[in-house]
Amino acid sequence: MERTYIMVKPDGVERGLVGEIIKRFEQKGYKLQALQLIHPTKELLEQHYSDLSSKPFFPELIKYMQTGPVVAMVWSGKSVVKAGRTLLGATNPLESAPGTIRGDFCIDVGANLCHGSDAVESAEKEIALWFPKGVGN
Repeated sequence: MERTYIMVKPDGVERGLVGEIIKRFEQKGYKLQALQLIHPTKELLEQHYSDLSSKPFFPELIKYMQTGPVVAMVWSGKSVVKAGRTLLGATNPLESAPGTIRGDFCIDVGANLCHGSDAVESAEKEIALWFPKGVGN
């Protein structure tokens, strides 16, 4: 069964949207495999966002992601990576359709509520990074 990594970022946790985000994935029929509330270290975030390390906004992104806890989750189900991205909406909330999580609850690309894996390969890499002890079934 395909798995994906979904993270509720500090702004989503602070605004109390964790339950709403979980609800949308559950209503779609996906299964929550693992969940943890974590205050990520700078090192963990730098590994997670290593593909963005050359971008000018990288230092601010890392700083923002340390402003509060995040909720790290693993979801499973048919085509969950692609469907998860669809449920979240476009990275830029202003381009997100109504009915998506970002389209309904967000206006700032810098604080866009959540992260979702963009491919099966990156999902497995992110799951291993955020859940180093593994995920039970």
